[in-house]
Amino acid sequence: MILKKWTTSLGLLSLSALVALTACGTPASPGKEGKDAATGEAAADGGKKTLTIATVNNPDMAVMQKLAKDYEKETGTTVKFSVLPENDLRKQVTVDVSMGGGKYDIVTIGNYDAAIWAKNKWIEPLTSYFDSIPADAKAKYDLDDIFPAVRDGLTYDKQLYALPFYGESSMLYYNKDMLAKAGVTMPEHPTWEQVAEIAKKVKAANNVPGIVLRGLPGWGEVLAPLNSIIHAFGGSWYDMNWNAKLNSPETVKAVKFYADLLKEAGQPGATTTGFTEALTLMSTGKAAMWYDATVAAGFLNNPKNSQVVGKIGYVKAPSAAKDNTGWLWSWNLAIEAASKNKAEAFKFMTWATSKEYITKVGESEGWVIAPPGTRKSTYENPKYKEAAPFADIVMQSMMSADYKKPAKDPVPYQGIQFVSIPEFQQLGTEVSQDIAAALTGSTSVEDAMKKAQEKAEKVAVTGGYKK
Repeated sequence: MILKKWTTSLGLLSLSALVALTACGTPASPGKEGKDAATGEAAADGGKKTLTIATVNNPDMAVMQKLAKDYEKETGTTVKFSVLPENDLRKQVTVDVSMGGGKYDIVTIGNYDAAIWAKNKWIEPLTSYFDSIPADAKAKYDLDDIFPAVRDGLTYDKQLYALPFYGESSMLYYNKDMLAKAGVTMPEHPTWEQVAEIAKKVKAANNVPGIVLRGLPGWGEVLAPLNSIIHAFGGSWYDMNWNAKLNSPETVKAVKFYADLLKEAGQPGATTTGFTEALTLMSTGKAAMWYDATVAAGFLNNPKNSQVVGKIGYVKAPSAAKDNTGWLWSWNLAIEAASKNKAEAFKFMTWATSKEYITKVGESEGWVIAPPGTRKSTYENPKYKEAAPFADIVMQSMMSADYKKPAKDPVPYQGIQFVSIPEFQQLGTEVSQDIAAALTGSTSVEDAMKKAQEKAEKVAVTGGYKK
């Protein structure tokens, strides 16, 4: 997506190579930089500072880049952006941080990365920086205002390692006019079976896909919605002993449900549909329903690029064997451990993730596209709630996301639309390709999941998880 289009970028770098590269890094400690953060002064050289920020090319980051001009005027710090497609961003940033290159001062990472990178000492712990700033500045930033589930995803060994720029859960969008034409009503808390029946009826009545779902291969594409459905159906990737479960009856049932739903009521050519393509279908009135990221709600309600403003209804992620199934994701800013400008980096990060920044975006760019999913105060703001009819459902989804307990039964991993182990990037990509083959009909779901099972079992053994 604009949020989760991760496919094979780290597949270009083997995990073993990355581990080897880690030994080359010589991450710096906060030291005097931490003290500088407290005083708000530039580094000891007294000169003007230049920050280099690596970030992803999506609309929210484009707004940050635009508003950073104001930050430069206020502070005298020059801010340079390296804006890249997500695959390129992941490749270039991972190489730089793992080698201790220090090319970037601030890097944009997902909550999937945070604990892994923290463990490798690729990014800087932030707790000491917050402990060093004046009490009134710390209170103004208000860490307690950040959704607990989002904070937890950025914490490793009781230390905070990144600050959330925006976050998301998942929910079901539906075109109210199209459902009305089909004579159906969306339940307040639908099951996936109910959604499937509605999708078929709405497709027949409106001659458009009854539902659009991602099918594009990639651990951050098709597996983002599908993993949440696997967990909803009672499936999982592993059990508590790290036995792979991708060919379990529950997991196979979920994948077969997904494939059948796309075949019977979804969009044609599903394996070419990622977040961006699905958003286009929904925002132009060419699809009746869509299950995806809550961040899309702002795009669907922005009259500058949506033809369905005021026509969209929202419900939380549908249920099956498990009720609480919405995913949890955030894009976050972190300080590269080898940065030579850590104090200034910390100052910029707290500026760009603050309550004041969210207000600045709302007032200058429109409240409907203010950075969502990070702060409780955003969802208490009357201006945001007026502009965002979806605000309450998004807040409920963010607050209830079961990041630490994603599956119906206990599992040894965290993460809902991903598995929180380094190997998942490659494993997830390969499994998504097996699933894509089933979506096109070139293989059966059962055969696809048998192949996936073998790959997941191998990772459990070679990764040292299974004893």
